[in-house]
Amino acid sequence: MSGHPTREEDFDLYALGALEGEEKETIESHVAGCAACSRKLAEAHGRIAMLALGAPRVEPSQSVRERLMSSLHPTVDDRTVKLPPAEPEQAGGFFGRWWAAVLAPAAVVLALAAFFLWTENSRLDRQLTELRAKVQEQQKQLDYARNVAHLMEAKDTISVSLAPMPGMPNGAVKVMYNEKMGMLMYDGWIEPPPEDKSYQLWVVPMEGNPISVGVFNPATSDSAHWLTKIPEGVPAKAFAITLEPAGGAAAPSGPQVLAGPAS
Repeated sequence: MSGHPTREEDFDLYALGALEGEEKETIESHVAGCAACSRKLAEAHGRIAMLALGAPRVEPSQSVRERLMSSLHPTVDDRTVKLPPAEPEQAGGFFGRWWAAVLAPAAVVLALAAFFLWTENSRLDRQLTELRAKVQEQQKQLDYARNVAHLMEAKDTISVSLAPMPGMPNGAVKVMYNEKMGMLMYDGWIEPPPEDKSYQLWVVPMEGNPISVGVFNPATSDSAHWLTKIPEGVPAKAFAITLEPAGGAAAPSGPQVLAGPAS
């Protein structure tokens, strides 16, 4: 089988345990990644479980009844053994007890089937949750790639290299900024900050106070790459990275580590 199983009866055959070898392995590997077929398999398990209640009524034969009755009144040397007086039978008599003997196993089967379905549904719920998480993560990655592509392709995107300031940690950072999109991309490396400090990237607008773009604490001098958004329509005059208290600050308060003009 390829893609979805082409035969609906495959789900019932699997639930009955009639599939073996490659067919069984194929359907198991398929439902592990297919929510629609996982639901179909759970429905098939439910149908098979309900068969226990759909079995036709079978009346015992006369010989079976006689054998059972004779066992209730045993004889020794043709003399009837006197049994203690039996308690009055409850309503239904022999056939009431016979039906109880039939329904009790059916109730056990139904309880086991219900437990199996609950377990199977729990497993399917976990798989669906994992699949949704994977889809959401893939969607985030796709949105990120699209935003990066749009930023780099836009004609009004500016690219600014930030120069290290004397006596400050060394680094090489470039930012790409698009005023209309309100989008900025950081690309580069910088030496790790002191233990009680953080780096903070700022957009210095033509008018007004600097706008924080992000707080970061690189553990190594490896190159980093990230994308962030700020309010749209903010013309930039310069960009700067400052050394701030751990966790960042509401406004620049520490020395500039790297900086560069927007034009």
